[in-house]
Amino acid sequence: MRRQFLKMHGAGNDYIYFDCLREQIADMGGVARRLSDRHKGIGGDGAVFICPSEVADARMRMFNADGSEGNMCGNAIRCVGKYLFDSGIVPREQMRIETKSGVKHLHCFAEEGKVKAVRVDMGPASFDPRSLPVLLEGEVVDRTVPIAGGSYAVTCVSMGNPHCVLFTDPDAVDIEALGPKFENDPLFPERVNTEFVQLTGKNALKMRVWERGSGETMACGTGACAAAAAACACGLCDKNEDIAVQLRGGTLTIRVGETVYMTGEAVLVFTGEVEL
Repeated sequence: MRRQFLKMHGAGNDYIYFDCLREQIADMGGVARRLSDRHKGIGGDGAVFICPSEVADARMRMFNADGSEGNMCGNAIRCVGKYLFDSGIVPREQMRIETKSGVKHLHCFAEEGKVKAVRVDMGPASFDPRSLPVLLEGEVVDRTVPIAGGSYAVTCVSMGNPHCVLFTDPDAVDIEALGPKFENDPLFPERVNTEFVQLTGKNALKMRVWERGSGETMACGTGACAAAAAACACGLCDKNEDIAVQLRGGTLTIRVGETVYMTGEAVLVFTGEVEL
């Protein structure tokens, strides 16, 4: 069976997208695992399947490169919004997308009929250890804990999926060695995404990220939100102000208040067909 696909990215966080609004795909995890291979497949951080929803304009299912299903992906959901708008399926700048982390509200910024950027209401950041989960008592904000074979000051944040934020020079970190240790530490029974973050100016952050199930990626939307929320909680950045988070693939604008807003690009790279 041949299926059309789109290759899209948000700040370099690239996924393979399938329109499943009329025809579903079996074994989505297996498809994501096979096609994400950058040498023997299409290549990407995973695959995204745009499905029907009974409560929103569409439902997003995102699978990591290892075939595991993620709860939410901020960069991917912006691209879903772009596809739905550009293709005329949802011809509105405002839309709602169902995810495993709930329904997210999007505002698409279009130029000449094509979406260039999308703002997403990502919901509130949670520091409740049960929401990640992390096996520690009380909020973990700038707390030094034994983790990943060492002792680190970390802030644990849920943005619908679990994040562990460290404030350090991200370029000085051996992320290939340390990332997997954080991801699979017993403190995180569902594994964790890890952000290595540095304050570079007023309301400006630099970040590298190790994503559970995918390894280091060029960007992580929920990770940028978690980093900004952690920076506000630690008194490094200001709430209700735009925070520029510089990632390897580009910059996302985050605003932390009662809810967290993320704004960034959504880019179509190419389209094609693949045998499933």
